[in-house]
Amino acid sequence: MPILNGSAYYISKEIGKAIGDYGLISDGDKIAVAVSGGKDSITLLNLLNERRKFAPVNYEIMAIHVDLGYPRSVSNKLKKYFNKIGVNYHIEKNDVLKKTGRSDISCFWCSWNRRKSLFESAARLGFSKVALGHHMDDIIETILMNMFFQGEISAMLPKQELFGGKITLIRPLAYVQECMIKKYTKEFSVEYDKCICPNSAISNRRRMRRIISQLKKACPDIKKNIFRSVRRVKADYLL
Repeated sequence: MPILNGSAYYISKEIGKAIGDYGLISDGDKIAVAVSGGKDSITLLNLLNERRKFAPVNYEIMAIHVDLGYPRSVSNKLKKYFNKIGVNYHIEKNDVLKKTGRSDISCFWCSWNRRKSLFESAARLGFSKVALGHHMDDIIETILMNMFFQGEISAMLPKQELFGGKITLIRPLAYVQECMIKKYTKEFSVEYDKCICPNSAISNRRRMRRIISQLKKACPDIKKNIFRSVRRVKADYLL
């Protein structure tokens, strides 16, 4: 696959900016890249892997996929892809789904269990950093969700230390809008799996996405404005 052309160049450049601004990657880092099989995590894995060829620091990556036992598992498909691009990988199998009733499964439940398995496997395999494929759209949707449903002002951090510094969470796609990831997957014919969760269409995140889409008609820069807002807090005007 050609690298650093078109959308690949743009996304790689934005990843580089985020790495520089937040100190996401240092020389000698061992990074576990969480790969669900969706477009965001596949894009992150591809470009972090390609950037190793010219980045000013040396770092190691391993793809980790958490298989919760859903009927349409993508584990075998991902194994073939990881081998194709020459990336070390680990498939973490978790049978928690067998112990859970259908009515108890939600976006929060799925996310919490995947994250728990991801952190445990990364630590066990000796990886101190975990990279997630959250992009700018995810971050601004989270800002609004926290305001609307939690009554607080908070966001996803590009870099966050967890468990007393044992694990550092990084989001190298923090400056990348989702439309560029879609363009990249189309431009380079990147195969990925779409979310088949029956609750995804009625999730709060999807609601925020629709609100932002409507407001964008009146304010084309709304995404960047929301993103910037949490870095331009005017303390004198807070209650």
